[in-house]
Amino acid sequence: MNASLPIADPGAREFSSSAKPSSAVSAARGKRHSALVRVTHWITTVAFVALLVSGGEIVLSHPRFYWGETGNVNMRPWLNLHLPSSRDAVPTGYGYVLPDQNGWSRYLHFQAAWLAVGTGLLYVLFGVFAGHFRRNLFPTASDLSIMELGRSLVRHLRFERPGNEEAWSYNVLQRLTYLLVIFVLFPLMIWTGLAMSFGFNSEFPLAVRLLGGQQTARSLHFLATIFLVLFLLIHVLMVFVAGFRNRMRAMITGRATPPTE
Repeated sequence: MNASLPIADPGAREFSSSAKPSSAVSAARGKRHSALVRVTHWITTVAFVALLVSGGEIVLSHPRFYWGETGNVNMRPWLNLHLPSSRDAVPTGYGYVLPDQNGWSRYLHFQAAWLAVGTGLLYVLFGVFAGHFRRNLFPTASDLSIMELGRSLVRHLRFERPGNEEAWSYNVLQRLTYLLVIFVLFPLMIWTGLAMSFGFNSEFPLAVRLLGGQQTARSLHFLATIFLVLFLLIHVLMVFVAGFRNRMRAMITGRATPPTE
């Protein structure tokens, strides 16, 4: 995706009134992402891939989803993935079962989940106290106008490559999407993941009941995963559209080719 908004440089005030704006000064220096944003971005990426791989293996133990508190093979699921299972007690219609890999997959899933949670908390604290969210993610009133939203949506649907100046800031759809992922989907993943734990249920039963039960939590966890995967695919696609080499260099080194005059 596009880079974060340049941070105003206090030293820019020393220039005369005819000098470039501080955003242009920052851009000319090629600053794109802070070290903490880059580190948390890649740690989250690794953790998310590990969660997908291990979560997929866990789903294969019972590739059906239910609503409510309980669910088993004697109940009608709202979603049946029609995949072969790693448990012979699950009637999938296949004449074989897959090797049971629940040991390593559950261990990896829990470890990757806590890594993602810790990294996410660090990023949120940085975003709040360093002003990252205020400067780079929270949209202004003009950004939320119907006209601006429509223009941004059309540009995305046409896969238009952003201009030099736009490439140095998040557009309104990116801001809203990132805020949705950070403050809605990720918290929902954590909540529903904890709600599937019997230990968490015994200590905080109200938190599980508010979701509608453990099986509802499992279903919501799966649906939130689908949305996050879609976000990831679109994110990677837009990186290619906007310029893969420049965006990757910015997220790895923190610097990129500055916009031309």
